[in-house]
Amino acid sequence: MSDLFDLAGKVAVVTGGSRGIGKMIAEEFVRRGVRTYITARKADACRETAEELSEFGECFALPRDLSTMEGVNAFVAEIAEREDRLDILINNAGAAWGAPFDEFPEDGWDKVMDLNVKSVFFLTQRFAPLLRAAASAETPAKVVNIASIDGIRNPDLDNYSYVAAKAGLIHLTRRVAKQLVKENIHVNAIAPGAFASDINVFARDNPDAVAAMIPSKRLGRPEDMAGAAVYMCSRAGDYLVGITLPVDGGVTFAT
Repeated sequence: MSDLFDLAGKVAVVTGGSRGIGKMIAEEFVRRGVRTYITARKADACRETAEELSEFGECFALPRDLSTMEGVNAFVAEIAEREDRLDILINNAGAAWGAPFDEFPEDGWDKVMDLNVKSVFFLTQRFAPLLRAAASAETPAKVVNIASIDGIRNPDLDNYSYVAAKAGLIHLTRRVAKQLVKENIHVNAIAPGAFASDINVFARDNPDAVAAMIPSKRLGRPEDMAGAAVYMCSRAGDYLVGITLPVDGGVTFAT
C-alpha cells in the first residue's frame, strides 16, 4: 500500500504562512515535497520564512495584504501566472482584537471580520478554477480553513469580533463544502487551541499557566498542527467533508 499521507508533487498555498500556525503547516508541506507558496502582509518576514523553508524544498514568498479585495485578486493572479492547478489551499491568515464590551470599536470589528471571514470566502472563490483543475474523484483538491476553538466554545475573553468571525467561518466551511464537494473539492476546518504564537499572546507569554488549564497539560506543538493538516490534505483525509477538527489537547470536549 502506498503512503496514505504522501503529499509529494502537490502545489499548496498557505496564507499567513510567515509565522505561527501557518508556518508550522508550510514547513511540513515543504519537507514532504509540496511546492508551497506563502503569503503575509509583512513582506520582509514572508521572504525570510520562505528562504528558511527553502532549505527543505520548494517554498516561495508572495507578500500581500489579504484584508482587501485588491490584495486578494492580486495574490490569486500571481499564483495563476505560476501554476495551472492548485491542490491545497490553507486559509490561515487572520487577526484578533480585544477590548471591553462598552469600548469595542468598529474598526476592531471590521478588521477581524474582513480578514477572518470575507477574505476566506473570496480567496476560495477566486482560487476555485485552479482547484477544479487539480481535482478528481480519485484525488480531491483540498481547502482547509483555520478556525479556532473560540468559534465552538464560549470563552471568557473580550474578543467579540474574533469569536463571531471564527463561529461564522466554521459554518461557512460547512456551506462551501456542500457546494464544492460536487466538483471534488473537499473543504474542512481545523480549530486550534492554545499554541504559542503572536495571535495567542497569553499562551506564548504564560505557557505554564495555560497548560495547567488543558486536559493534556501542555500547549500545542508544531507537529500537532502539521499532522492535522497533512491528514486532511492527503489521501488519508479524502472522506472528510465539511468537518471542523479541534486540535486543542481536549479543551473543547474533554474539559
